[in-house]
Amino acid sequence: MGSEVDTKRIVYPYIPEGRTIEYVAADNFFINLAKKFARLASLDEVHPTGTVIARGPTVMGFGANGSGYHKHNECERKKRKIPTGQGYELCEGCHPKNHSEQRALEDAVRKGGITDGSDLYLWGHWWCCNWCWDAINKAKIGRVYLLEGSEVMFNNKHPDNIIGRQFKDSA
Repeated sequence: MGSEVDTKRIVYPYIPEGRTIEYVAADNFFINLAKKFARLASLDEVHPTGTVIARGPTVMGFGANGSGYHKHNECERKKRKIPTGQGYELCEGCHPKNHSEQRALEDAVRKGGITDGSDLYLWGHWWCCNWCWDAINKAKIGRVYLLEGSEVMFNNKHPDNIIGRQFKDSA
């Protein structure tokens, strides 16, 4: 199901020991659902993300990132020049409770789903933070899938990123 991506060349800001990230093509059903959910439900206008948790063909949970905090308040992390992946707990708008992975896990549990062995599909980002990985591991998610090329498209440090233009020319 996953695509072959040379993950050894990708330096993730964080990945737990023993875990891997797999990649899927843009035509993957679940990554497309995650993208649609990000477009419809994310409150982050710059870096919208969406997550789908699935077991086989069954969708168990959806999540989108963001909160209304940054519309009226300055981001504490940006103000303090805190690097990506750090200090999320210092800013209400960036807090891990507002990450799409956490919200999808909560949605699956709320619906009574057993997440053990499920797959997580994340659209709109190129890695999962340590808080989200902790939740993913606690939920016993089997595999984490990202969109092929996400390490470029959704990486604000890469010159060819599409941040702020994620939904241009897409239905």
